[in-house]
Amino acid sequence: MPLTQLDSNAALIVVDLQKGIVAMPTIHPSADIVERSAAIARAFRASRRPVVLVNVDAGAPGRTDAGHRQLPDDPEFAAFVPELERAPSDHVVTKKRWGAFLTTNLDAWLRGKGVEQVVIVGIATSIGVESTARFANEHGYHVVMVTDAMTDFDIGVHENSITKIFPRLAETTSTADFLAKLQA
Repeated sequence: MPLTQLDSNAALIVVDLQKGIVAMPTIHPSADIVERSAAIARAFRASRRPVVLVNVDAGAPGRTDAGHRQLPDDPEFAAFVPELERAPSDHVVTKKRWGAFLTTNLDAWLRGKGVEQVVIVGIATSIGVESTARFANEHGYHVVMVTDAMTDFDIGVHENSITKIFPRLAETTSTADFLAKLQA
């Protein structure tokens, strides 16, 4: 379903646009995803809406039968890309799971700000982005996915998220359409 309305208290959640993730090979150029996401973040800040920057610095504990990927111990891996122009007003969430809600203060912080709608962008579509969207939906937020401001490492799972999962969880839109609605 396309975006029907943008709440005055909507928050932007930018998932894993950090140096180590952006440097990985993705199906769409990560520079394009960063550029679109940064434009949305600037517009959110200009409209005095909250921006949440999410990064990951560790993998979830537990069984590793399926192959657990250890993240590099280098702090630069988790550093946000400079193009996001991190502002003092941005809320930072460092996660250790795929999604940004589990074991973080994100839900409490959003509720404290009166947020009822979240807009999600980032990398990877089927991992951090989708997990964050699922939990946002389960927490009762109105979810908006800006589908050209996200990418994945695999075209099949990206397309599945965009065409099969997100329409069940959220409204979807493009960067251009979203920015036009935000600036209207």
